[in-house]
Amino acid sequence: MIATAQESQSLVLIVDDEPFIRMILRHFLEREGYKIAEAQNGREALTAFNQLHPDIILLDAIMPDMDGFECCTHLELLDCGKHTPVLMITGLEDQESVDRAFAVGAMDYVTKPIHWPVLRQRVKRLIQQSQLQQKLEAVNVELQRLVTIDGLTQVANRRRFEEYFNQEWQRLKREQRPLSLILCDVDFFKSYNDTYGHRVGDRCLQEIAQAIKDIINRPADLVARYGGEEFVVILPDTDVEGAIHVAEKICHAVRTLAIPHENSPVKAYVTISVGLTTQIPQPDSDLEEMIDEADRALYEAKAAGRDRFVQNILTTQK
Repeated sequence: MIATAQESQSLVLIVDDEPFIRMILRHFLEREGYKIAEAQNGREALTAFNQLHPDIILLDAIMPDMDGFECCTHLELLDCGKHTPVLMITGLEDQESVDRAFAVGAMDYVTKPIHWPVLRQRVKRLIQQSQLQQKLEAVNVELQRLVTIDGLTQVANRRRFEEYFNQEWQRLKREQRPLSLILCDVDFFKSYNDTYGHRVGDRCLQEIAQAIKDIINRPADLVARYGGEEFVVILPDTDVEGAIHVAEKICHAVRTLAIPHENSPVKAYVTISVGLTTQIPQPDSDLEEMIDEADRALYEAKAAGRDRFVQNILTTQK
C-alpha cells in the first residue's frame, strides 16, 4: 500500500509495518505541513522511493521480510538516494543497533515511544541539511564548468583541453586505439580585427566556435579554444579517414557562414586553415609531439594558400 496526502512542499516517506504507527506519524507530519507517502515494508519502500523521490525517509528498524537496516543499505546503493536523508525509528537503543543504523547510512534516529518535539526538529533539520548540500553541489558543478569554459566562445578553454587531451592520450595508449587532433586557425584574423574592430572580431570567433561545435557532436569529442583565433578538436577513437571528414566539414562550415572579410587575400569572406594528425599513442611517444605535428600540418595549410586542411605534412585541398 502506498498512499499520498496532497499537501505542502517536502515529501516524507513513512516506512513501518504497523498501520497505527504510520497513521499517527502521518497525522503529526501533515499538521507540520509535509506531504506524506507510506510504505508498509522495506521492499515497498524501495519501490515508493524510486517512484516518488521523497525529501526524507522515516524508516522503522524492525520489520518482517526486509528490515530497516537492509532497506537502508539498498537505498545507499541508489544514485538518486545520495541526497535523501534516512531517519531511523527504532525501539532499540543499544550501542550495537545505533552503530548499525549509522553504518548502513541513516543520518539520525529517534526511539519509540516517539518524542514528538524531537521528531519535528530532526525532520526539519535533516531536510534543510539535504537541501543545502544539493545547492552546494550544484554551485560546485557550475564553478567547475566555469573554470573549464572559454568565456567568449563558450567552448572548452585551454586548461580543459590540456586535461582532457592528457586523459584520452593515456587511455588510448593503454587500449592501443587511434586518437585524432585537429588544430584550426582563422585566416588573416588580425586584418579582420583591424578592419572591423575587436567587438565584431569577438562575434566572428563566437560564430566560428558555434559552427565547429555543431559539427562535433559525439559525447567523447571536445572542441576548445586553443588561444586567440585558434581552436582545437580532440577526436578519440577516430582514424585518419574520420578526422579528414571532420576537418573538411569544419572548413566548409566556416565558408558557409560567409562572414564578410573585404581585406582577406584569400576570399571576400572569413576562412579557416586546419592541420590534423592521427596517432595510436605508443608507450615511448609524447602527446606534445602530437600537438607539434598538428601545428606543422596547420603551417603547411597556411603555406599552401589557406582555406584548406592538411593531414600531417601532406596537403589535402578540398
